[in-house]
Amino acid sequence: YTTLVRSTVETRPWGGFEILSDNKSFKTKKITVDPGAQLSYQSHEKRDEHGVIISGEAEVILDDKVHHRKAGEHIHIPARSKHRIRNAGAKPLVFVEVQTGSYFGEDDIVRYEDDYNRI
Repeated sequence: YTTLVRSTVETRPWGGFEILSDNKSFKTKKITVDPGAQLSYQSHEKRDEHGVIISGEAEVILDDKVHHRKAGEHIHIPARSKHRIRNAGAKPLVFVEVQTGSYFGEDDIVRYEDDYNRI
């Protein structure tokens, strides 16, 4: 059972995202990160995240270890893992994120570091 989403696009200081699907068992977003920008260093209690890079170059910090990903590659971020994604290239970074777990609200974000003072 999937809830249809009326193209929900949200702008953030680092870029933005579009919600592609949102239902009880998963949520899917298309995320764009501007060159040189990064998301906050964060964790989630109630969800895992699976990211597939569509275009650009990603630097993923996962529990203080650096991983590099490019188009066609993926990364799994388990619940409660500290993580951050940074655009390591000169072009926009685009990836699709699939969230699985028991809750997908934006209030399930614990921020440890943030370039935009949202801690």
